[in-house]
Amino acid sequence: MAGEDGGMSQNRPSVLVFDVNETLSDLAPLRHRFEQIGAPADLLPLWFAGILRDGFALTAAGGPADFALLARDSLRWLLAGTLDPAAADDAAHHVVEGFAELDVHPDVVEGVRALRAAGYRLVTMTNGSAALTDRLLTRAGIRDCFEALWDVTGPGRWKPDPRAYHYAAEHCGVRPDEALLVAVHPWDIDGAQRAGLAGAWLRRGVPDAVYPRSLTSPALTAENLTELAHLVG
Repeated sequence: MAGEDGGMSQNRPSVLVFDVNETLSDLAPLRHRFEQIGAPADLLPLWFAGILRDGFALTAAGGPADFALLARDSLRWLLAGTLDPAAADDAAHHVVEGFAELDVHPDVVEGVRALRAAGYRLVTMTNGSAALTDRLLTRAGIRDCFEALWDVTGPGRWKPDPRAYHYAAEHCGVRPDEALLVAVHPWDIDGAQRAGLAGAWLRRGVPDAVYPRSLTSPALTAENLTELAHLVG
């Protein structure tokens, strides 16, 4: 496999493992739900980062981590002092329910179909819900492009724990070095590569985004899935 600015070499992966939240799904509509509960829309990135932080912490401590529960807890924490507990519960449920109505990013349908047509096996592994992934991809008309949809309830560990990535590779019947993780999150790319997979980082609309120097560099970097399909085709 070539470096960040090149295409694929003889070490072509057979399986592409997709992250879901923000990589495939567009979280922007959740901003409106924040506004509906009287909270600033700009709270969304802080809230989502808090979900990930607590999920990572629980995994590191050896405890169970449920995405929806953490999402509600994180929002209740942020709303403390502005809403009474009952109202905060209702508000948290309202925002979290929005995950079921999200759509994919504009480039996803074309990119996924191109990757599938190029002969790649496509699966997902999310810290969120496989059921919501199924709804997302079905709504987009590309569910048939994916042979399996997994979430971290299978391995019992959130990404970037190595066991989450190994679970995907093992259930595809391939070695880790035969799989490529596709994600917008540098921490996810780093985790996959430390687990023996390759990583393809999507800038997702931020062409001048800087990949953290403290993390392992991605094998590939692309603006979006359409460009990635060109690089690996």
